[in-house]
Amino acid sequence: MTIEQQERETDKAGSLKPVLDILPDSVYDNPTWKGLFYFGRDLLVYGLLLWALVEVSNFFAVIGIEIVMAFAVSALFIVGHDSAHGALFKSKRLNSFIGHLAFLPSMHVYEGWILGHNRVHHNYTVRQGFDFVWHPSTPQEWQAMGTFQRLVHRFEWSWAGSGLYYLENVWLRKMAVGRPPARWVKAIRRDRFIVLAWFLGATAVASWVGVIRTHAVLGTIWMDLRLVVLPFVAFSWVIGWAVHVHHVAPDIRWWKKNEWTKFKAQMEGTTVLRLPKGFNFFFHWIMVHVPHHVDMRVPMYKLEEAAAAIEAAFPGTVIDKKYRMTDFVRSTRQCKIYDFDAGRWMTYAEASAMTVS
Repeated sequence: MTIEQQERETDKAGSLKPVLDILPDSVYDNPTWKGLFYFGRDLLVYGLLLWALVEVSNFFAVIGIEIVMAFAVSALFIVGHDSAHGALFKSKRLNSFIGHLAFLPSMHVYEGWILGHNRVHHNYTVRQGFDFVWHPSTPQEWQAMGTFQRLVHRFEWSWAGSGLYYLENVWLRKMAVGRPPARWVKAIRRDRFIVLAWFLGATAVASWVGVIRTHAVLGTIWMDLRLVVLPFVAFSWVIGWAVHVHHVAPDIRWWKKNEWTKFKAQMEGTTVLRLPKGFNFFFHWIMVHVPHHVDMRVPMYKLEEAAAAIEAAFPGTVIDKKYRMTDFVRSTRQCKIYDFDAGRWMTYAEASAMTVS
């Protein structure tokens, strides 16, 4: 049997079809007004926070507003993310239009995101050598790293470094630069220009406001930072954290190519995390992540309904728990390196002590 035949048999054995079959038709309901409501609401919050950042210049007050702004940009991003999946609206054109707009504050390239996120991450979730999002290093790779590489790895895989990891490995390498496959070049290049135009235009407006309000170079730079740069940087830390907790934890396994199946990946390779009351105002139920991976077409506000159906049909399969920030800190301490042969996460000390061939 060829490798291709083996892969087809593995995919068949680990198919998601039994899961898809139990999802009720109601989880796919996505009236246009509802998607526009969430986009409009999030855009209004974002605009009000921009106004607050113009009016407030005290450093500590700005930091407080920027924290809320990180959540507001995340909310718009999740709207764009749903649009990119074709889940928010029935119209492909409307999904594209709203998706492009909603991605601008987070400076994400719409078509680049579709390629990397929809086509790669969702198709090959937690698969060795394929899923590039928080892909773990092996003990062999860790032992082969130089001092500087280890320092970078230690920071990016710490609770404080998730934003830098996301900026470098996802946003920069997968969207901002790099040559995509030939059939994607034109669309991604266009969307990169759209994001660049947004950044330059937003910075020009912020500078104009800064000049009018402060009549000083430093005041203008500070206005640029708090209106354009800091919201993007703060958002990067939020999304870095969110993607980490979705796919990295002691009870989440990554799989070697010949052991991976779609069922294992989408049902066991992510989680359902129950956020404290009120947080879904910004996070739009995206932490209910298993049904999103089972079928990208389920809109964000239907994920809880889909999760209930899945867990009723497959009891004990889905990781479903209340979310605590201490879980993230604990995971970043325990989950540093991955042993694909043993199927377990390791600390740096365990990876360094391991005898590798």
